[in-house]
This record gives sequence, C-alpha cells and structure tokens, in this order.
Amino acid sequence: MMTTTRSEASSLPPAPHHHHLHRNRLVAVKFTRYGGYLIILVCFYSLGRLSSSSSSSSPSYSSSREAAPTTPISLAEPLPPPPRIHRAEAGDDDHNLFLTRCGSPVASNHVRQTILDRVFNGSSPWQDFPPAHVAPLLRPRRIRGWGSNGAVFENLIREVRPRVIIEVGTFLGASALHMVSVARNLGLRDTQIVCVDDFRGWPGFQEKFKELKMVNGDVLLMQQFMQNVAGLKATEQVVMMPFSTSSALVKLCEWGVFGDLVEVDAGHDFHAAWSDINAAYKILKRPGGVIFGHDYFTSADSGGVRRAVHLFARLNHLRVEVDGQHWVIRPPTPTSS
Repeated sequence: MMTTTRSEASSLPPAPHHHHLHRNRLVAVKFTRYGGYLIILVCFYSLGRLSSSSSSSSPSYSSSREAAPTTPISLAEPLPPPPRIHRAEAGDDDHNLFLTRCGSPVASNHVRQTILDRVFNGSSPWQDFPPAHVAPLLRPRRIRGWGSNGAVFENLIREVRPRVIIEVGTFLGASALHMVSVARNLGLRDTQIVCVDDFRGWPGFQEKFKELKMVNGDVLLMQQFMQNVAGLKATEQVVMMPFSTSSALVKLCEWGVFGDLVEVDAGHDFHAAWSDINAAYKILKRPGGVIFGHDYFTSADSGGVRRAVHLFARLNHLRVEVDGQHWVIRPPTPTSS
C-alpha cells in the first residue's frame, strides 16, 4: 500500500465534498456580512422616515395674527361647555388659572375706608391737595377719554344700581366722572367708584398731551385726575388704587373688596386684556353683578380685546353682549334646586 506524507497531502487538491463545504462557508460569510449592511441601511431609512413624519405633523407657530385666529361666537347665544381643567393636570404655565383666594366681602359702606386705611394711611389723598409745587402746573379741568359717555354706563347703572363700581383703567377719569354724574342723576348718592390705574400713561403719550407737565419724571397724570375729581366735588365718591392693574386687583380680591359693576378698560393687547378680565371677574359681586369693557368695536382693539373676551366667555360658559363699543357679560343667576 502506498502511503502519502503530510506535505504531499497538503499539495493535493481537496476532495469534491470538501470543496463544496468550503464554497458554502464563503457564501454564508458574504451573505451574513451584506445582510448586516442591509439591516443597518433599513434601520437608518426607517429612522429618517419617522423623523420626517414627526416634523411634518408638528404645528408651526407664527407671530402673525393668522396663526391664532379667534373662534367667532354668536353674541347673546349659549356657548359650548368649557373644557374641564383638573388641578392635577394644570402646570405652572397654565394661563387659565387665577388662583388668588379672595377675602370675606367687605360691606359696601366700608369699601372706601378699607382702601384709605390700606393705601393712604387712613387719610384722604385729597387732604391739602394740590401741593404748592404742583398747583401751578394743573388745569382746573382737563378731562379726555375714549367712549367715556356711551349709553352703556347709564344702561348698566340704571339696571344694577351699584353701591360699588370698580374701574380698571382710568387715565384722566373721564368715564369715572361720567358714572358719578349718572349715579347722582339716578339718586345713587352713596355709590363709591374705585379707580385702578398706575397713572403713568404709556411711552410717548405726552406727544398727544403736551399740556401735561413732568416733574422729576412724574407725568402728573394722577394729580390732574385728582384735580378733575375735585372740580366735580366728587372726592367723597371716588377713591383710587394707584398701582398696576394686576397688583391692585389681586389686593382688592384679598381684601374682600367686590364691585356690583366692574369696568375693564386698561391695556388693549390680548395678554393685558386677558389678565385684567380674569382678575376683575374674581372681584365681581354675585349674583347680580355685571362686568363690561371698552374697545370691543374700535380701531384701538386690533383683535386683542375681542380675542380675550371671546376666550374668557368660552372657557367660563358665559354669553357676550354688545352695547355700542362695549362688551357686557352677566354671570348666570343660580337657580334654586
């Protein structure tokens, strides 16, 4: 028998079945390698599709007015129920929650003294008014307002016969003093009007009111307002809260100062109007109180006031009525079960 050495065996061609096994192993290796590449490509493609789908389905936000259209409502018609907001679901950025807790209501005949005690150390700000350095700079009467003599004032004062009126946004007191005159004509001599305003105007307002002087940065708006009130001999019927509307309304709520009639006519942009309406509604006496405001139908609105009014009414299931340039909201009267 012929024997073959190891070196000779290594030089011989492989047996047929050994050749096929070697070829199959090479094919399997190549398939595994290319299969891995294919799987990686499929994964990247799938991720790209998911990313594209997610970005295309996300809403795009814009600062333009068209990006946040108002939802029209039918005036004086019932609105759909508001969405329920659960406290557990509300985050710190929830702008629909105004959580200040109001104090126990102060009697109407104690409202004036409550404000004098807490703001003016118990004495009238008209005491020894005007000071000597300001008197020469004031006009005996300088009243300027917008929509301050509308029929809505007499309509609502006649209807509500308010003991306390709270006005949010006063400027020189045109509408406040008109309400004083209307109340007097209706025999409501004890009606108190609380005027909320920081009496700073707005940047550049003196371009239209050049006669208002400035002393050490003070534009003397509050002093001219006080002069107007004194000229009508209404210093016992009018008292002011000379602070920003947000801080003043929070304090009136905490002190328990509520109004039978609340007028909102301060900032005209959406955010200012939205904040003022919500805070003012908390200090509206119920049942029987009415809240209303200006610039619902004026060029000064630019959609801010109307948007705020509509949103507030929709979320609180209220109805909006219109009286001239003013919006009016009457809270529902509770029904006895």
